Amino acid sequence: MNGKRWLAVGLAALLFTVASLFSLAVNVVTFDLDDFFEAEEQVVDEHVLEEGNGRGKIAVIHLNGVIQSSYDTPSLFESGAYNHRRFLKQLDAAAEDNNVDGIIISVNTPGGGVMESDQIHDKIIEIQEESDKPVYISMASMAASGGYYIAAPAAQVYAHPQTITGSIGVIMSSLNFADLAEDLGISEEVIKSGPYKDIMSATREMTDDEREILQSMIDESYDRFVDIIADGREMSREDVLELADGRIYSGNQAYEAGLVDGLGDLSDVIDDFREDIGKGNIDVVEYRQPAGFASFMGVTANHFLGDPFTLYSIKELMHQSDAPRLMYLYSQ
Repeated sequence: MNGKRWLAVGLAALLFTVASLFSLAVNVVTFDLDDFFEAEEQVVDEHVLEEGNGRGKIAVIHLNGVIQSSYDTPSLFESGAYNHRRFLKQLDAAAEDNNVDGIIISVNTPGGGVMESDQIHDKIIEIQEESDKPVYISMASMAASGGYYIAAPAAQVYAHPQTITGSIGVIMSSLNFADLAEDLGISEEVIKSGPYKDIMSATREMTDDEREILQSMIDESYDRFVDIIADGREMSREDVLELADGRIYSGNQAYEAGLVDGLGDLSDVIDDFREDIGKGNIDVVEYRQPAGFASFMGVTANHFLGDPFTLYSIKELMHQSDAPRLMYLYSQ
């Protein structure tokens, strides 16, 4: 961990300590602390979104943020962040609830990790095949790259006309400081077991062989992405390839291209889902993030810092990895 990250961790620790002492002192008389900490282990905090006839229910599960498992451990910075483990458990909970007739996933993400996106994709297929519960996708402002990857196998996919979607492809990136280091007279001494152990090093130029190795990985993940869309959307591979050059699409454009089934917001998806299920005006519930200790402290930290961007930047520094990753991610 470099000096910048140590500074971030130190600042985070200080903020955590101050916020913890202050918040616990203020709230000790109004909170049952046992329940407060236990809430962090809850998977589902179910709230009624629309009360219906009681003959069944639709579960709305939100996917907000970058799809990656980096933030699965509860922390001061968790408030509002995507939690991969919790999201998968929420899907399981809806699948196992006999009163749930179907699931709507409200998606607002630029995408994320290749592995994590694939896990969600497989979970959606599992729910529809084994639990016999349809999964609908409601795209919010963005459902790009990995956000579209997870949508492909759903029974129905909806986008708002102004949704940003598409960005079908794979990316892996890193920074290279070789020229800057040379100008500053800085060199890195590396002892390695093989010629490719420091592939994508930030302190030297990439070789042609290394680029070929990484490109083969990109191509493999890209081919799977194309196949996933072809299978899920019942399109020919050739038609998918014409759309899968990395460009983004508006919701309207995606609808015209056959990437989504309908246009509308979450309320429109709910109305259509109720009609498709055929049980009348059934209840609609949403799964929210439990108000546990970590999420509460995240809100408190936001209050202390006064600048959400500062908190976000510290969180990113703490979770940042030195190793580049394959990503189904739309990056501007």
